[in-house]
Amino acid sequence: MYNMTFEELSGDYSQERMDSVAKALEEVLTSALPQGSITIGVYEAAKSLNVDPDNVVLCILATDDEDVKDVALQIHFTLIQAFCCENDINILRVNNTRRLAEILGGGGKQSGGEPMDLHCVLVTSPHSTSWKDPALSKVNRFCRESRCMDQWVPIINLPER
Repeated sequence: MYNMTFEELSGDYSQERMDSVAKALEEVLTSALPQGSITIGVYEAAKSLNVDPDNVVLCILATDDEDVKDVALQIHFTLIQAFCCENDINILRVNNTRRLAEILGGGGKQSGGEPMDLHCVLVTSPHSTSWKDPALSKVNRFCRESRCMDQWVPIINLPER
Protein backbone atom coordinates (compact mmCIF):
# COMPACT_ATOMS: atom_id res chain seq x y z
CA MET A 1 0.00 0.00 0.00
CA TYR A 2 1.28 3.44 -0.93
CA ASN A 3 1.14 6.19 1.69
CA MET A 4 0.82 9.68 0.31
CA THR A 5 3.06 12.43 1.63
CA PHE A 6 1.64 15.61 3.11
CA GLU A 7 2.69 17.53 -0.01
CA GLU A 8 0.81 15.10 -2.25
CA LEU A 9 -2.29 15.26 -0.07
CA SER A 10 -2.27 19.06 0.10
CA GLY A 11 -1.67 19.23 -3.68
CA ASP A 12 -4.70 17.02 -4.35
CA TYR A 13 -6.78 19.05 -1.92
CA SER A 14 -5.57 22.27 -3.48
CA GLN A 15 -6.43 21.09 -7.01
CA GLU A 16 -9.81 19.84 -5.85
CA ARG A 17 -10.46 23.18 -4.17
CA MET A 18 -9.40 25.13 -7.28
CA ASP A 19 -11.74 23.02 -9.41
CA SER A 20 -14.54 23.69 -6.94
CA VAL A 21 -13.92 27.45 -7.06
CA ALA A 22 -13.74 27.38 -10.88
CA LYS A 23 -17.12 25.62 -10.96
CA ALA A 24 -18.56 28.17 -8.51
CA LEU A 25 -17.21 31.02 -10.67
CA GLU A 26 -18.91 29.51 -13.70
CA GLU A 27 -22.19 29.34 -11.73
CA VAL A 28 -21.82 32.98 -10.67
CA LEU A 29 -21.28 34.12 -14.25
CA THR A 30 -24.13 32.06 -15.72
CA SER A 31 -26.57 33.31 -13.08
CA ALA A 32 -25.45 36.96 -13.30
CA LEU A 33 -25.62 37.12 -17.10
CA PRO A 34 -29.41 36.94 -17.54
CA GLN A 35 -29.82 39.47 -14.71
CA GLY A 36 -27.74 42.02 -16.60
CA SER A 37 -25.19 41.98 -13.79
CA ILE A 38 -22.09 41.55 -15.97
CA THR A 39 -19.85 44.29 -17.36
CA ILE A 40 -17.40 43.13 -20.04
CA GLY A 41 -14.29 45.02 -21.17
CA VAL A 42 -11.44 46.95 -19.58
CA TYR A 43 -12.80 50.41 -20.45
CA GLU A 44 -16.40 49.51 -19.64
CA ALA A 45 -15.26 48.08 -16.30
CA ALA A 46 -13.27 51.23 -15.52
CA LYS A 47 -16.36 53.36 -16.23
CA SER A 48 -18.55 51.13 -14.05
CA LEU A 49 -16.00 51.14 -11.21
CA ASN A 50 -15.86 54.93 -11.39
CA VAL A 51 -19.65 55.39 -11.33
CA ASP A 52 -20.72 52.78 -8.76
CA PRO A 53 -17.90 50.80 -7.10
CA ASP A 54 -20.14 49.76 -4.19
CA ASN A 55 -22.30 47.74 -6.59
CA VAL A 56 -19.39 45.58 -7.84
CA VAL A 57 -19.18 42.21 -6.07
CA LEU A 58 -16.37 40.60 -8.11
CA CYS A 59 -13.70 41.60 -10.62
CA ILE A 60 -12.29 39.00 -13.00
CA LEU A 61 -9.10 39.71 -14.92
CA ALA A 62 -8.57 37.27 -17.78
CA THR A 63 -5.45 36.55 -19.80
CA ASP A 64 -3.97 34.01 -22.13
CA ASP A 65 -0.26 33.33 -22.58
CA GLU A 66 0.20 35.96 -25.30
CA ASP A 67 -1.38 38.69 -23.11
CA VAL A 68 1.52 38.58 -20.64
CA LYS A 69 3.65 40.55 -23.12
CA ASP A 70 0.99 43.28 -23.57
CA VAL A 71 2.42 46.10 -21.44
CA ALA A 72 -0.63 48.36 -21.87
CA LEU A 73 -2.93 45.59 -20.66
CA GLN A 74 -0.69 44.89 -17.66
CA ILE A 75 -0.81 48.60 -16.75
CA HIS A 76 -4.62 48.53 -16.96
CA PHE A 77 -4.66 45.41 -14.75
CA THR A 78 -2.41 47.08 -12.17
CA LEU A 79 -4.68 50.11 -11.97
CA ILE A 80 -7.86 48.02 -11.78
CA GLN A 81 -6.33 45.79 -9.10
CA ALA A 82 -5.29 48.81 -7.02
CA PHE A 83 -8.76 50.33 -7.29
CA CYS A 84 -10.44 47.04 -6.36
CA CYS A 85 -8.15 46.52 -3.36
CA GLU A 86 -8.83 50.06 -2.16
CA ASN A 87 -12.59 49.53 -2.50
CA ASP A 88 -12.72 46.00 -0.99
CA ILE A 89 -13.75 44.37 -4.26
CA ASN A 90 -12.70 40.73 -4.63
CA ILE A 91 -10.45 40.03 -7.62
CA LEU A 92 -9.73 36.79 -9.47
CA ARG A 93 -7.38 36.15 -12.34
CA VAL A 94 -8.55 33.64 -14.95
CA ASN A 95 -6.14 32.14 -17.45
CA ASN A 96 -8.48 30.85 -20.15
CA THR A 97 -10.26 33.63 -22.06
CA ARG A 98 -11.67 31.17 -24.61
CA ARG A 99 -13.49 29.23 -21.88
CA LEU A 100 -14.63 32.52 -20.32
CA ALA A 101 -16.10 33.49 -23.70
CA GLU A 102 -17.98 30.19 -23.84
CA ILE A 103 -19.42 30.74 -20.37
CA LEU A 104 -20.52 34.28 -21.21
CA GLY A 105 -22.02 33.16 -24.54
CA GLY A 106 -21.35 34.47 -27.99
CA GLY A 107 -18.03 32.65 -28.32
CA GLY A 108 -16.18 35.88 -27.58
CA LYS A 109 -17.82 37.87 -30.39
CA GLN A 110 -20.06 40.91 -30.11
CA SER A 111 -23.22 41.21 -32.19
CA GLY A 112 -21.31 42.92 -35.03
CA GLY A 113 -18.73 40.14 -35.20
CA GLU A 114 -16.12 42.17 -33.30
CA PRO A 115 -14.20 40.23 -30.62
CA MET A 116 -15.29 40.97 -27.06
CA ASP A 117 -12.70 42.41 -24.68
CA LEU A 118 -12.83 39.69 -22.04
CA HIS A 119 -9.74 40.90 -20.21
CA CYS A 120 -11.88 42.41 -17.46
CA VAL A 121 -15.31 41.22 -16.34
CA LEU A 122 -17.21 42.76 -13.45
CA VAL A 123 -20.05 41.07 -11.63
CA THR A 124 -22.43 43.57 -10.09
CA SER A 125 -25.16 43.09 -7.56
CA PRO A 126 -28.66 43.63 -8.95
CA HIS A 127 -30.18 46.77 -7.41
CA SER A 128 -33.55 45.12 -6.97
CA THR A 129 -32.45 42.33 -4.65
CA SER A 130 -29.85 41.49 -2.11
CA TRP A 131 -28.02 38.81 -4.08
CA LYS A 132 -27.53 35.74 -1.89
CA ASP A 133 -25.77 33.25 -4.14
CA PRO A 134 -23.95 30.30 -2.53
CA ALA A 135 -21.57 30.12 -5.51
CA LEU A 136 -20.68 33.81 -5.10
CA SER A 137 -20.16 33.23 -1.36
CA LYS A 138 -17.75 30.38 -2.17
CA VAL A 139 -15.78 32.53 -4.63
CA ASN A 140 -15.67 35.46 -2.19
CA ARG A 141 -14.53 33.18 0.65
CA PHE A 142 -11.76 31.83 -1.60
CA CYS A 143 -10.64 35.40 -2.38
CA ARG A 144 -10.64 36.34 1.32
CA GLU A 145 -8.67 33.21 2.28
CA SER A 146 -6.18 33.88 -0.53
CA ARG A 147 -5.60 37.43 0.75
CA CYS A 148 -4.90 36.01 4.22
CA MET A 149 -2.09 34.02 2.59
CA ASP A 150 -0.79 37.19 0.87
CA GLN A 151 -2.11 36.13 -2.52
CA TRP A 152 -4.03 39.29 -3.43
CA VAL A 153 -5.08 38.18 -6.91
CA PRO A 154 -5.56 34.41 -6.94
CA ILE A 155 -5.42 32.64 -10.30
CA ILE A 156 -8.15 30.23 -11.36
CA ASN A 157 -7.89 27.85 -14.28
CA LEU A 158 -11.23 27.48 -16.06
CA PRO A 159 -11.18 23.89 -17.32
CA GLU A 160 -12.22 23.11 -20.87
CA ARG A 161 -15.60 21.43 -21.40
